[in-house]
Amino acid sequence: MVESKDKTGVLFVCMGNICRSPTAEGAFRKVVEDSGFGASFDIDSAGTHAYHVNEPPDRRARAAALRRGIILDDIRARRIAERDFERFDYILAMDNDNLLALQEWSPEDHVSKISLFLEYSGSAARKDVPDPYYGGAAGFERVLDLVEEASEALLSRLKSQL
Repeated sequence: MVESKDKTGVLFVCMGNICRSPTAEGAFRKVVEDSGFGASFDIDSAGTHAYHVNEPPDRRARAAALRRGIILDDIRARRIAERDFERFDYILAMDNDNLLALQEWSPEDHVSKISLFLEYSGSAARKDVPDPYYGGAAGFERVLDLVEEASEALLSRLKSQL
């Protein structure tokens, strides 16, 4: 997506950028587009590690997302870059391990942009999006449940700033 300072930048981050963060990117993009706010956002995802650079999201993540009308096929894994801390207004980690890594790597003047994605869901019960990589199909469905709920809540909160 073309970056623009006229847009609110939202970056989703997990470890390898093939399961959770691309699913969150796709879910948030769909929520935003369905609400008519697509032109207002710069949405992307990245990983804290470079294990899968240039690979598409996990086939199980793509299949689960597609069943909900979310298309992840155009996403390719990448590692977070230094410029991302400047480019994005919200850098949303999928779990505490990735949150800590992002806070460590971030320039001091951008640390305030970093938080856990599920903090926007309104549910105090869970703060981490569980990694479904080593599990079965149910794990990918659970990730979708969590990120769809948090995506709706995030958009509701951000609408007031548009």
